[in-house]
Amino acid sequence: MSFLYFLESIRNPFLDTVVQLITHLGSEMLFIVVGIFMLWCMDKKQGYFILLTGFFGVYLNQFLKLICQVPRPWIIDPEFNIVESARADATGYSFPSGHTQTAVGLFGGLTICRREKWLRITCIVICVLVPFSRMYLGVHTPLDVGVATAMAIVLALGLWFLFSKVGYTRKLMFPLMSVLTVLGAAFLLYTLLWQFPADIDVQNLASARQNACTLLGALLGLWVTYIMDEYVRPFDTQAPLLGQLLKLVLGLAVVLGFMEGSKPLFNLIFGERNYLARIIRYFITVLLAGVIWPMTFKFFSKIGVKKHD
Repeated sequence: MSFLYFLESIRNPFLDTVVQLITHLGSEMLFIVVGIFMLWCMDKKQGYFILLTGFFGVYLNQFLKLICQVPRPWIIDPEFNIVESARADATGYSFPSGHTQTAVGLFGGLTICRREKWLRITCIVICVLVPFSRMYLGVHTPLDVGVATAMAIVLALGLWFLFSKVGYTRKLMFPLMSVLTVLGAAFLLYTLLWQFPADIDVQNLASARQNACTLLGALLGLWVTYIMDEYVRPFDTQAPLLGQLLKLVLGLAVVLGFMEGSKPLFNLIFGERNYLARIIRYFITVLLAGVIWPMTFKFFSKIGVKKHD
């Protein structure tokens, strides 16, 4: 806690605002956008690598949160103050840091799989700044961010070793996604059926159940995406710059629009706490991103191409 008290002593309104912006680089939404961008526009092997690194990371992170049940710093020490604007996103247990896991998994993964020097430097800086931001805001301890950083790096290095040796062939993808499916089902059953102690953080348990449903639905959608791309209708990531831009912007609007816009409808049909609704919603969201929208890619590959007489 002494380091967190030191960071508290140097806070000021300007730094609070800047650091609050930095910490959003570890958000789930940014991970989704970058993963989709890599899959649609850059390199499918790298796209699958980034997505699967994120899947494995979230499962491991969520399991540890529920097993260890470490309170947030301001609960451990009631005298400690956090940056209040960060409180809304700092729910549930503290160890390990979810924002750190996501950010280091994403940007550390990009550092490993991309060769552009400027991108690698930028990603490394982000991998340092996001964990620091969680401590500066007072929502995580050095142990929280340190363990999350280590887990994300080990996962990214291990998975990229496999991807670089085998590629995203079914020889690798089927075993990896099978393991993830088993983990996903096991984690969901664990959150629903395990007899947790009476003093369990109810909000964190509810969040874990939602995350379990989200990941399982998305993973099932990724199975269909991979099988369609491998055996039925492979899509090409290449297009002129204007085509890439339109493909990405319009596609994200469709996918993210459905993901968020369909929530009230699913809640109305299934009820707000119906876990099946969440699984179905994210399954369809991934199908939109991985199967349906890529059917338009041939159209976008022609935009910006000069016609010769």
